[in-house]
Amino acid sequence: MKKVKLLEERIKKDGKALGKTVLKVDSFINHQVDSEFMDALGKDFAEHFKDCGITKVFTIESSGIAPALMTAKYLDVPMIILKKQTSKILNGKVYQTRVTSFTKGTSYELTLYQDYIDPSDKVLLIDDFLATGASRLIKESGAELSGIGILIEKSFQKGRKRLEDAGYYVYSQARIGRLDKGVIEFLPEDAPVLEGVDEKELLDK
Repeated sequence: MKKVKLLEERIKKDGKALGKTVLKVDSFINHQVDSEFMDALGKDFAEHFKDCGITKVFTIESSGIAPALMTAKYLDVPMIILKKQTSKILNGKVYQTRVTSFTKGTSYELTLYQDYIDPSDKVLLIDDFLATGASRLIKESGAELSGIGILIEKSFQKGRKRLEDAGYYVYSQARIGRLDKGVIEFLPEDAPVLEGVDEKELLDK
């Protein structure tokens, strides 16, 4: 069974669609973590990006840490965690960008300590859901964002199209074409990228 199907089956079994934009997967990804399952997903990411010359794996705290760590393990490279708030010990040597979550109704400063990235780096960004803010930080540093690996892509939103239009290579292990209360519909891995709508537009409906 392909790992993408493995994730789809787990979402069907344990995921809960709470509305048009919210998929609850906290029983195995972002609250209680299934370590063996994350290992399998990390191995799949590593296999997919093994020829991209990756030197570092990046993720955003905290939900992306488990799959990113497993990916870094199989690629034998360091993992870097982008922080959602500024730490006093960073002493100003940081790259920062503001990120807004319409689902949670919050904004935060995504922060990267400059010592943990170099213009020569080829970065693989791993996250649980598609996030666009991290790509801005990596671009600002001068490093190359060589790939983006996403566990769960909400294909009905614009995130993936924006990233691919900007020239980034995106691989998603599960692509969701539609969410609604109690409804989860998947797209094949090779389905065309949808135009999508902004998350706020879905919330307004």
